[in-house]
Order: sequence, then C-alpha cells, then structure tokens
Amino acid sequence: MTKRAGLPVVLLCGGMGTRLREETEYRPKPMVEIGDRPILWHIMKGYAEYGHTNFVVCLGYKGERIREYFLRYDEMQHDLTVELGDPTRTVRSHGDHDELGWRVTLANTGLKAMTGARIKRAARYIDGDTFMVTYGDGVSDVDLDALVDFHRASGRLATVTGVRPQSRFGELVTDGERVTAFSEKPQVHDGLINGGFFVFERRVLDYLSDDEDCVLERTPLERLAGEGQLGVYQHEGFWQCMDTYRDFQYLNSLWSDGEAAWATWLHSRKALQS
Repeated sequence: MTKRAGLPVVLLCGGMGTRLREETEYRPKPMVEIGDRPILWHIMKGYAEYGHTNFVVCLGYKGERIREYFLRYDEMQHDLTVELGDPTRTVRSHGDHDELGWRVTLANTGLKAMTGARIKRAARYIDGDTFMVTYGDGVSDVDLDALVDFHRASGRLATVTGVRPQSRFGELVTDGERVTAFSEKPQVHDGLINGGFFVFERRVLDYLSDDEDCVLERTPLERLAGEGQLGVYQHEGFWQCMDTYRDFQYLNSLWSDGEAAWATWLHSRKALQS
C-alpha cells in the first residue's frame, strides 16, 4: 500500500468503561486485550497501516496504565540482555518492532471530562488543519484513504463514519412456525449509527469547550449538523466496539480464529507474500 502523508489521530481513552467492569476494574478499557495486545494497539495499527502514526492519546480513568505501556513499549517488545550487578544497569535490546516511528503524545485530559472537552484540552498537540478522531474501544476495516478523500471532497468541517452494527441477538427468518434461516450476529440494516472514525477540520475546535461537561456527540455535532457542516461516510464493512464482556469475548474469538477483519496490517502482509 502506498502511504500518504499522515494526519494527526486523536484517540479518546478517558472513559471508565463501566459496562465492561469485569475487565476495567483495574485498567482502562483501551488496555483490555484482544489476543495479547490492548485494543488501543489494534486501533493504532489500523491507522498506521494508512500512514497515520502521529497519535494524541487523551487520558483519564487509570491513564497511568496507558502511560506505563508506552513508556516501556520498546523494552516489552524486544529480547533484552541485562548485565546483573552493573551499577549502571546496562540493558541491551535485540531487534526492532513494526511500530518504529510512531509518535505518541499522552495528554492528561482529566478524570471526568467528556469527549468534547478531552479533544479541546488536547488541541495544543494537534498539528495541521485536518485531523482524525476516534474512540479507544472500537475496531473497523474502514478504508481510511477513502474516508479522508470523501471528507475533503465534501468541503465540510466534519465527517463521521456511519456504520450498521451487528445485533446483540440472533436473527430468525421464519415461514409461519418454521425457521428458514438463522444468523447469530446479523448486521442491522434499519439505519446508521455513529461509528467514530471522524475527520475534522481545525475549525471544529471552535465548537468545543474545555468545560468537562462538553460532549462532542451533543451540542458540537448537533450544531455542525444544523449548519450543514457534518457529513457521513457510510461504511458497510466490519465495525465492532468493545462495550460489554460479550463484545470482549466476540472480538477475542475472531482474533483467535484468524477472522479479525479489522487487522488490515495482517491482510496487507499476506497479500505481499502471495
């Protein structure tokens, strides 16, 4: 894949994840793992596959766990040689990893701040006129090149990715008293929902406040929509948030079965090898 010049990516990682309490009592939801890596890593890998490697991570609830992860990232990904008894504690790292060149800014945006306030408080770390935003708990195979092209062609200040999520309940297709088809995870076709994966022009920051109760999805996006400045990019492919323990189990089952549609970096690698 030919990489374009990357855009800044703001990752909203401050929420408490109360509906996933089984996993978030001791860590923030973005650090809950799919396979052996946090869902946050999966999201960032998806952006990096399209050349977007300048990340601004908005921290809140248990943000220290995310800080520790990135501060120790290199040493946790490599084989190491440690000289025991050496007062300088010499540590020699062996090998590289695929995340070389990522720039990760860890911004403390407050424990109770809402999504709009978090973006506003992190604004000083956002370079350029156009930037991207998404949540730290959702993965997708959205074509980010097509998303950015759509946004730029629209001339609007903001674009949201609209998705049709999978139902939490099995769908029955019936003929009288007979079931003719059954789908355990059918996709909802009645309408689009906010799937994150936003593209914003810098002027969107003027619609936000650093007051902690500023919710991006309420007044700011409602105003942008009312002014004709909010477009929707319709994504018909894979999208899934990790909102509940059932979602956690589902995403991990897809990963372990080799069916992780969001892992675009793996698909690209297989295409090059074939």
